[in-house]
Amino acid sequence: MRVPLSWLREYVDLPATETGRDVQAKLVSAGLEVETVEQLGAGLTGPLVVGRVLTIEELTEFKKPIRFCTVDVGAANGTGEPQEIICGARNFAEGDKVVVALPGAVLPGDFRIAERKTYGKVSRGMICSGDELGMGDDGSHGIIVLPPEYEVGIDATELLELYDEVLDIAVTPDRGYCLSMRGIAREVATAYGLPLRDPALLDVPAPNSYGYLVKVSDPIGCDRFTARTVVGLDPEARSPIWLQRRLQKAGMRPIGLAVDITNYVMLELGQPLHAYDRTRLDGPITVRRAEPGEKLTTLDGTVRVLDPADLLITDNRGPIGLAGVMGGANTEIADAVTDSQTGEVRGTTEVVIEAAHFDAISIARTARRHKLSSEASKRFERGVDPQAAAAAAQRTVDLLVLLAGGTAEAGVTEVLAPSAPRAITMPADHPDRVAGVTYGRETVVRRLQEVGCDVSGQDELVVTAPSWRPDLTEPNDLAEEVIRLEGYENLPSTLPKPPAGRGLTERQRTHRRVGRALAGAGYVEALNYPFIGKEILDRLDIPADDPCRQVVTLVNPLSDEEPALRTTLLPGLLATLRRNDGRGSHDVALFETGLVFRAAGEPGVAVRLPVDRRPTDEEIAGVNAVLPHQPRHAAVVLAGAREQAGWWGGGRPSDWADAVEAARTVAREAGAELIVRQGQYGPWHPGRCAELAVVADGEERVVGHAGELHPRVIKALHLPARTCAMELDLDTVERASAGAVRAPRISAFPVATQDVALVVDRQVPSAEVGRALREGAGELLESIRLFDVFEGEQIGEGRKSLAYALRFRAADRTLTVEEASAARDAAVAVAAERTGAVLRGA
Repeated sequence: MRVPLSWLREYVDLPATETGRDVQAKLVSAGLEVETVEQLGAGLTGPLVVGRVLTIEELTEFKKPIRFCTVDVGAANGTGEPQEIICGARNFAEGDKVVVALPGAVLPGDFRIAERKTYGKVSRGMICSGDELGMGDDGSHGIIVLPPEYEVGIDATELLELYDEVLDIAVTPDRGYCLSMRGIAREVATAYGLPLRDPALLDVPAPNSYGYLVKVSDPIGCDRFTARTVVGLDPEARSPIWLQRRLQKAGMRPIGLAVDITNYVMLELGQPLHAYDRTRLDGPITVRRAEPGEKLTTLDGTVRVLDPADLLITDNRGPIGLAGVMGGANTEIADAVTDSQTGEVRGTTEVVIEAAHFDAISIARTARRHKLSSEASKRFERGVDPQAAAAAAQRTVDLLVLLAGGTAEAGVTEVLAPSAPRAITMPADHPDRVAGVTYGRETVVRRLQEVGCDVSGQDELVVTAPSWRPDLTEPNDLAEEVIRLEGYENLPSTLPKPPAGRGLTERQRTHRRVGRALAGAGYVEALNYPFIGKEILDRLDIPADDPCRQVVTLVNPLSDEEPALRTTLLPGLLATLRRNDGRGSHDVALFETGLVFRAAGEPGVAVRLPVDRRPTDEEIAGVNAVLPHQPRHAAVVLAGAREQAGWWGGGRPSDWADAVEAARTVAREAGAELIVRQGQYGPWHPGRCAELAVVADGEERVVGHAGELHPRVIKALHLPARTCAMELDLDTVERASAGAVRAPRISAFPVATQDVALVVDRQVPSAEVGRALREGAGELLESIRLFDVFEGEQIGEGRKSLAYALRFRAADRTLTVEEASAARDAAVAVAAERTGAVLRGA
């Protein structure tokens, strides 16, 4: 909501020294979000005057039409002589009044006006458009043509109200009353402790039986409908400058007098209105729901197929408006048109004014159903004051009579559905208990009365909320009003005191260690939405009988393309990798730890938990029983260079081994021993895929896979070539942990290194050989590293040589050569027994 400060001062007598920034601070303190304070006219200096076009000479020898004009600016130029100006606009004629920037003026954007020679003439000034003065588009797409009554030479900055401050307020859905000058003025008056001149306090005639006939067949959708009629309008009447400028400052474009007046009153009182050309109406106005198959062409020229839940305004011919959203084109106010033969001006001379109150939910659903958000629907769906309809209609009639020379007919139509005021019972100390501050009864009553409530009672208050505050429905709403008006900044800051001995759980510590370790290894954390579409599982080549296919589908998904909860972290991570690669970041290493969701048995319906007390253990257990299984996974994806090239070397690309190492990093932080062996699963390349397993609860369990993705998957998902990935079940890895991770004990004694080269069949995994060596070497083995793999004629067909470096160290002594050799021989013996390994050269 854009609020011009000059307009706001009509309802509240603010001190003359108060600036927009001062008002902003007051409103922010009262709980409103003022995003900006715009300084209109900043950088604009005169002379800027009203001129009258005397002559126009068309210069036709140039590529585009140019006009050489003489303009009378009176004594503003110091000589009284006509001002010669070059202008390219064509929406004005001789005799028109225009706005002229004389030499020395500076327009917004630091555009300085000076005499200059152009198109073979000397131009001494500029004829201005609304955009050039920072006024915005007035619909003319050309220079400003003023009404003829303004005197030549007067200051145009005051005439056009070019200097002002505009507060841009972000109105939350529960404060619909602030989408009006009346609502903002009430907040400002309360913040400053000043009286409010309520623009809705008008003398309104009582309804009678000879107004325009209106029938409401759905009193729930429309509980109030006021109709007034004005005849004898001058079709040539234009909106005065002050009215146009207020609309422009509020962010709306002037259209025509009748429409401008309804928009102005809507901004002023918050009540949306609509004006119908009475000559285009056929019979009484009816409010009803749409019938199947009905259509309506709205004012934006779109033909809309209506839904039976849509609330309509109709006449005998059918729909003439989408209630509370947008009117129909068949009853639109007609523009003034001059008959070329008779010179007669034709246009709308009779209008019927609609001021109604519609159900907020119905309007919100209709606007979203048709993807048609309007200024009217924005207000109705947030709550409009039903008591303001009659005043808004009267205000519109008064302006039409004043500005268009019309006559108000005596008929007043008002259709009402019975309703009762909302009374809320609240203990007088309830705001005190909510805020933790002692306000006292007098303060509570005073603040509620400032909001517009009627308050009675002593210890137990009976509060009747005002009609413009539909959001006040319970004691907590009233407490919020007291607290915000007393100032959120006055609430004490009290830090909670956690009980001693509590902190992060071991599971939480593990998750944090895993994240830190992966970040330290060069991975960047990516947090993705937990939603997927089932087709992504097809692109990942997930088998049809895989548990990942058992997805949990949401009833109300954010996107129809992704209606299910994820069963794997890979879709989100791979989409993030693809997006980064498409934007020029080709060397990518990402990780994510998060929950995946697996359907658990038959679906159930959770009970609705209470909010006024802590749920019982049985109620919480009932909710948990119907929730899907939610294990926590860890995953990484890599593409491009793993080590950058530079003066230090050529670098290297990321490959399947990096994905496997990431899995080992996760397992180390969880304190579990990871079993790595060749595998084959879903999206991974069958020859470059490692199966990851751990021993948990006494049995070996597969917890994930790592390696290079299959070329078919890479092509289907448009990923970089040789993309690698890893994903494992972090919860199961934690269960395989031997307990808290302990720091290694550092021995002060020297290390004894023994190298061993073993020949095995080509199909035997090196990890299996290394595991056998580790077990056979015993406690003296500190580390083992594979440093060479060789295949060739010297080894034999179908065979390979694996060279390992074994490091032995004792905690209490220096090892002898005999001890290190014995440990090495024991390791080789176990490897030979389990894998058929033979010492190379033996």
